[in-house]
Amino acid sequence: MSELNAQPLSWGHGPAVFEVFLEPTCPYSVRAFNKLDALLAQVGEDKLTVKIRLQSQPWHLFSGVIVRCILAASTLPDGKAAARAVLKAVADHREEFEFTDHCSGPNMDATPQQIIDRIESYSGVQLAAAFARPELQSEIKWHCKYARQNGIHVSPTFLVNGLVQADLGSGDDISVWAQRILA
Repeated sequence: MSELNAQPLSWGHGPAVFEVFLEPTCPYSVRAFNKLDALLAQVGEDKLTVKIRLQSQPWHLFSGVIVRCILAASTLPDGKAAARAVLKAVADHREEFEFTDHCSGPNMDATPQQIIDRIESYSGVQLAAAFARPELQSEIKWHCKYARQNGIHVSPTFLVNGLVQADLGSGDDISVWAQRILA
């Protein structure tokens, strides 16, 4: 691999922008992630751009490894689809990447390499070589910096056209999100 070209985690091409800050193993983030396709279908790709921003959180103990896997996948050929496949694999098997009470359980003996192997197995995306690229760090730092610049502390957090929507949540029906986006 030569140059690092991470593809943006965005779908749709409309003027309204809905940004979602997700921690991939957070149950609330998973719930929000699983609604994004339906939201895009309801509002329309010509009216909406959905952007996923990754919000690594240290109490989700493998968060950094998983975020790096997602961003590594985004650098592969067909990177956007590969990153989405990794996100979906983690969402579909969330508990296999998490710790009991964020401090114990079966993952206490798991290594970062085992987590990468699990993600590759579930997603079908071979990302270990991309994961090992030192220059991937700049993409990871960009997500972190962007979240901090926007005052993001929890996941999921939603922005509509650049403004934090503190009253939107993962439990909201997508019609609530669509109404806010189209307002």
